[in-house]
Amino acid sequence: MKCKMINTMIKGTKTVEPSKNSILNGFIDTHIHTKPDIKPRLLDDYEAALAAKNHGMKAIVIKSHVESTVSRAYLTQKLTGLPTFGGITLNCTTGGLNPEIVSITSLMGGKFVWLPTIHHNDIQLEPEPLEEILNIIAENKMVLGTGHLHPYKIFQVLDECHSKGIKKIVINHPLTKVVGASVDQQKEMARHAYLEHCWVATMPQHDHLNPKIIANVIKEVGASNCILATDLGQIHNPPPVQGLETMIETLISHGISWREIQIMCQENSKKLLFD
Repeated sequence: MKCKMINTMIKGTKTVEPSKNSILNGFIDTHIHTKPDIKPRLLDDYEAALAAKNHGMKAIVIKSHVESTVSRAYLTQKLTGLPTFGGITLNCTTGGLNPEIVSITSLMGGKFVWLPTIHHNDIQLEPEPLEEILNIIAENKMVLGTGHLHPYKIFQVLDECHSKGIKKIVINHPLTKVVGASVDQQKEMARHAYLEHCWVATMPQHDHLNPKIIANVIKEVGASNCILATDLGQIHNPPPVQGLETMIETLISHGISWREIQIMCQENSKKLLFD
């Protein structure tokens, strides 16, 4: 059933017209995992972008924990015509807090720099390389993602970002167990960054988070300070476009308005990627 659904989504190439009836029209997913990867993934870059395009989406961001996705994003956009963005995650496989690779990422047109994710316990936020990395981000107007850092480290980074005038900041999946930010902490974070709520957290093999908790936090913090993304691509979860549709429908059932959905799925993400 899952394979049939995927084949339907990726049918054809550029000649396939985007669905005008899709609720994802004009929306952006800032967090998708694709293959090739060290973990099994459901779709490759091309398939994920084409599925998004066929649902009328405006753009996607592809992410890897272990390598740069900048070249992959470039080729994917060229093949599909869908704006596709990549970046670098500062894990051990890319040199940790490595200013040189961040500089190269910016020169190659990379948009995102994610702080450590799968290696967040192994990499220390040493002041000197962190400052150099943040300077590169500031100079090139890149987007900083806080990865899997714990709240106290996130606040440390936010303080540094504030002093350097960095405004494009995303707090990645703050409600997951790996980050575990409280509502009060998220309110404070939202003064300086967007909170990226990801649907993967609700999946049974992940945090199994009650979607009502996401809805309640959005109401507390405000949609103007939040972004909705999927963080999907795992073989045991739905495809990203299906996940985003389900996320939107579920949050609406928990009292989030369509206008708030537009702000979080379109307007806030657009400010990060296109402004």
